[in-house]
Amino acid sequence: MHDELTKNDIRKMQEELDYRTRDLMPSLIEEVKRTRAFGDLSENFEYKAAKQAQNQNRSRIRYLENMIRTARIIEDRSVEDEVGLFDLVEIYIPEDDEIQTIQVVTTVRCDPRKGLISRESPFGKEILGRHVGDRFTVQVSESYSYEAEVRSITKTEDDGSAPLLRY
Repeated sequence: MHDELTKNDIRKMQEELDYRTRDLMPSLIEEVKRTRAFGDLSENFEYKAAKQAQNQNRSRIRYLENMIRTARIIEDRSVEDEVGLFDLVEIYIPEDDEIQTIQVVTTVRCDPRKGLISRESPFGKEILGRHVGDRFTVQVSESYSYEAEVRSITKTEDDGSAPLLRY
């Protein structure tokens, strides 16, 4: 399966990949060499920490390379009066008697605590393509669902401000 990403997602991933390979990796290699010289590796915490940081960086590099290589580029094709990718949407949730502002983003940039909702989440799938006044049900699991209503839509573009997810 290919991840559906925007051109900005790919650009951000390439920037991080470039930083990790050109700047970070050489400094991590030097840190491993420096801490290795401290002596007995079985009790050398600094060396173990340096190796762990180096391995984490290599893992992130592999992840980014794979994501870039296998990504399918998508664009928002929503019309003016419907919810599309990166639009700011004010929603009303009757169960909580609460109004929230969310933005539907790609999976690699979601952060629900900041209102950045993945387009592949149950909520993201339900809200894309909706119009102001539409009421819909979000099926979270077999035993739980909730109602929501679109109150307003502010058309926006991907300005690149939503950061990539870390793992």
